[in-house]
Amino acid sequence: MAEPSLVAAGEEPEERAIEAALRPKNLDDFVGQHRVRKQLSLVLQASRMRGRTADHVLFSGPPGLGKTTLAMIVAAEMNAPLRLSSGPAIQHAGDLAAILSSLSEGEVLFLDEIHRMSRPAEEMLYMAMEDFRVDIVVGKGAGATAIPLELPPFTLVGATTRAGLLPGPLRDRFGFTGHLEFYSVPELELVLRRSAGLLDLKVNSAGFAEIACRSRGTPRIANRLLRRVRDWALVHGIEQIDSRAASAALDMYEVDKKGLDRLDRAVLDALITKFGGGPVGLSTLAIAVGEETETVETVAEPFLVREGLLGRTPRGRIAMAPAWTHLGYAIPPGVFAQEQLDLFDSGEEAANAGEWAPEGQ
Repeated sequence: MAEPSLVAAGEEPEERAIEAALRPKNLDDFVGQHRVRKQLSLVLQASRMRGRTADHVLFSGPPGLGKTTLAMIVAAEMNAPLRLSSGPAIQHAGDLAAILSSLSEGEVLFLDEIHRMSRPAEEMLYMAMEDFRVDIVVGKGAGATAIPLELPPFTLVGATTRAGLLPGPLRDRFGFTGHLEFYSVPELELVLRRSAGLLDLKVNSAGFAEIACRSRGTPRIANRLLRRVRDWALVHGIEQIDSRAASAALDMYEVDKKGLDRLDRAVLDALITKFGGGPVGLSTLAIAVGEETETVETVAEPFLVREGLLGRTPRGRIAMAPAWTHLGYAIPPGVFAQEQLDLFDSGEEAANAGEWAPEGQ
């Protein structure tokens, strides 16, 4: 098994502590997401003026864009305590009932990955969000009775990376829904400048730009790369980080100019050198790079597709023209024709999308 990539690495306790210190504490310090920030500010301000708890809030979008940070800001702006939990941790209705019954008035409950909550708990949440009460069922069969339990008014903040998996009844009960977008390079530079100030790092404008353009539009990755550049500069005795220092550090960590890491390049390289640019099935491609299918699909593919380096077709994955040029390969004539591949093909070819076959077979 290949070693984990830097941009998708699991967080150690020290890393989590540093990331927590870098989180903005209020909306004024939060960089980017101007539309969501403006709308959320209005919702919270109106709630404070009415003297009531804020409406339930749902944040959706890719990982690392600030959903958890915004949940913490909601609690801070409302001057309310915050309770943290997650969808996978709530597997039974009783788990949710225990959390809800212990909430205090006005408390903010944050549920990360809310789409992964169990169905019984989800159905209990409907009534809790709307009527601030839950029914606790005691006993089984004909002798079972439902005991209503009144709940104090609270604010639920949900976060999801897959909003499409949320059922309509749950999604409709949120008073405000904000979708977070990927950050631009100038916005990431602002994030890095703030983080560098908190970490007491000396970085010039070119250094910030170099790190930002390799951060995949994600503040969490930008902050992580900044800390790795800091480590590299410390070991090499460099006081001020410029573009050359940042580039050398990130090259050592195998994060290239486009933000591709080792896994990303391995996927594209295998697709080009072993399968002639594709199409090739996902499982075959994963075996070729020595990774699990889910890792390739959830970690590498979204960024590669967004950057126009990889295409997903009914017959499998294909390497797009920018992928060939980025890895330094000449694009063979007709490489994208693939026997006049129809990207909207269906039927028997779509059913066989899982496996690659050499041309002519």
